Amino acid sequence: MVSTFSRYMTRKFLAAVGGTFLGTFGLVLIVDFVEQLRRVEDASRAPTHLVALLTVYRVPAFIEIVLPFAVLVGAMLCFLGLSRKLELVVARAAGLSAWQFLTPPVVVAVLLGVFAATVYNPVASDFRERSFKLESDLFGRALQGDQRTNFWLRQATPDGQAVINAASATERGQRLSGVSVLVYGADGAFKERIDAESAELDEGFWLLRKAVVTPVGAEPVKRETHRVATQLTADQVRQSFVMPEQVSFWELPQFIELARRSGLPAARFELQYQLLLARPLLLVAMVLVAAAASLRFARLGGLGKTILGGVVAGFLLYVGSELAGNLGRSNLVPPVLAAWSPAFIGALMGFMVLLKLEDG
Repeated sequence: MVSTFSRYMTRKFLAAVGGTFLGTFGLVLIVDFVEQLRRVEDASRAPTHLVALLTVYRVPAFIEIVLPFAVLVGAMLCFLGLSRKLELVVARAAGLSAWQFLTPPVVVAVLLGVFAATVYNPVASDFRERSFKLESDLFGRALQGDQRTNFWLRQATPDGQAVINAASATERGQRLSGVSVLVYGADGAFKERIDAESAELDEGFWLLRKAVVTPVGAEPVKRETHRVATQLTADQVRQSFVMPEQVSFWELPQFIELARRSGLPAARFELQYQLLLARPLLLVAMVLVAAAASLRFARLGGLGKTILGGVVAGFLLYVGSELAGNLGRSNLVPPVLAAWSPAFIGALMGFMVLLKLEDG
């Protein structure tokens, strides 16, 4: 009986979550397609099928963000449907506890989290890169994924350190415009400031053009070209240039190791990696929160307030995850703590509420 009911719960839960996910995917797809058509009409003329392809490339990365909400809403719809049809009442009368018919959804949530991190995330990252290239072809401008504004980079050499800021950066950070360089000596003392029109990464140095060098206690000196020594390679600069969301799950460990070896900050990539590792626990937390809000017997009334409470709890969990993520990106808390604590706290609170409701 338990195995039969578990299979039934698995099918119901997958259908509810899958329907919610596909519905959200379709809605975002339509809205983004209309928006891209408007942009194409304003900027250029392009075939409709290419605009549709661009939308298909863009949407998976957006949907990855709302996946936990799809699981939350899908789980609530599943449990509410079973409660309204009195199926959960029959299951309780047959001797099944809430923990027994919650086990299949929890297991499915774990598997969905693993699939989202190891399969869906790499596909979404690849589609995102393709969308950048296609968008460049359609709108005739630099790739979004290959252009950054207000780009910062720190480098260390045996002679000291340098902090580089550029108004814009292209070619994965190897070509900079509107450059300012603050140079520090080996003892940490400030040596000079360099302002340049542009900079290019070469073998062992940055080549600055139309530079103004201002040493400490001296007059500025204008130079047509100026070199700033560096030990950074093209791959290391690319690591600092690329946003963590553009890197797939399987490439993140390589980026983290490369950043540590080159002395560049790796907190953003460590946080993204830990967030993907914590994705199964976050989905389990959403299932437990949905169960705490939806397992109430329908004829007892008050379901509206209970459902609203579940939605609010899920939203607060998401806000807490974003807040912890911002603290992790700022190096105010360790990335592991920032990534895992919201999911752990959410799962623990859902478990405690269920424990009180089911076992007193």
